[in-house]
Amino acid sequence: MPSFPAHRLADIAPFHVMELMARAKDLESCGRDIIHMEVGEPDFPTPEPVVAAAQAHIASGRVRYTAALGLPELRAAIAGFYAKRYGLSVPTSRIVVTAGASGGLLLAMACLTEPGSEWLLTDPGYPCNRHFVRCFEGRPIGIPVSGESNFQPTVDDLARFWNERTAGALFASPANPTGTLLADQTLADIARFVRERGGQLVIDEIYHGLTYGRDAMSALGFDDEVFVVQSFSKYFNMTGWRLGWLVVPPRFIRDIEKLAQNLFISPSAAAQYAALAAFHPDTIAILEERRNEFRERRDFLAPALETLGFRFPARPQGAFYLYADCSQLTDDSTRFASELLESVGVAATPGLDFGSNLPERYLRFAYTSDVTRLAEAVDRIRSFLGPA
Repeated sequence: MPSFPAHRLADIAPFHVMELMARAKDLESCGRDIIHMEVGEPDFPTPEPVVAAAQAHIASGRVRYTAALGLPELRAAIAGFYAKRYGLSVPTSRIVVTAGASGGLLLAMACLTEPGSEWLLTDPGYPCNRHFVRCFEGRPIGIPVSGESNFQPTVDDLARFWNERTAGALFASPANPTGTLLADQTLADIARFVRERGGQLVIDEIYHGLTYGRDAMSALGFDDEVFVVQSFSKYFNMTGWRLGWLVVPPRFIRDIEKLAQNLFISPSAAAQYAALAAFHPDTIAILEERRNEFRERRDFLAPALETLGFRFPARPQGAFYLYADCSQLTDDSTRFASELLESVGVAATPGLDFGSNLPERYLRFAYTSDVTRLAEAVDRIRSFLGPA
């Protein structure tokens, strides 16, 4: 007899940060003032040119299906973005507009994962990635990474974990929850290693644009056969629009198109027409100002938390997260996060969401509030900790 739900559901953990956010919202509804540092969502509004483009399209009344791979104009605009920002020539035919980066990851894993095949991911890492693998009956294999390697994998790590069942690797740069980057040479070496073994490399670049001190080169600059996942959510401040894109190696384009037709029909038309304005110079100017503000927030918050006893084995170079070692303050980051929220109204994400590699030692703080609000959060944490 069949058993319901499907057995794979036992391996799909809840997204704990969403449950923490729900509790924070409950407290707010009771009149509590909560400082949100738990969810990876920029606090800035969608840039006005993007909103105006969406409004104009909706007002036209022609909000209809688009091609499964996305609006041709938007795909061309994304190709132009790669040429201008990275100096890379990416054919429009390789660009697939998706229902958020999550839609892109879903398409990539549906295309590449066989039952029982293994995929290498970092631990800690973005939790949904391992669940995408599991949804297609693959086996996610976590590579424990630490501050010693900038919380990023090395070629030696891949050599240690690679075996005859390994199909490929899915890594992020900048990474969530750590905000760290793969060095260019390391990324090139990893791409070569995977290619030589007949595997497939998928690189999550959704935090590109939000880097500080150096501009990250796309993985496409090192290997033309990688899948690259991107998003309009983070740098472009369009989280709720649920729009992203996937750059696909030529031999997989038709397969991805078939999957997109069946799984999504098409991405949101209104979001796509809005995104046409995301690459305009006036929009980019707004986004670059905001990137500078994110850097200022990081540079304030990290040393402020260090004065309270948090430590940073690796200083983030991108995204908007601090992955803080709290082991001098607690032996249970999940309990600590809950007490912090209930006692002083500061919401931060415990390491439990990001894997099994010492999660009890870490909290992730998202610096998605202005410096004044971050300073208030630091004061509240100080009062929660009590006298030194």
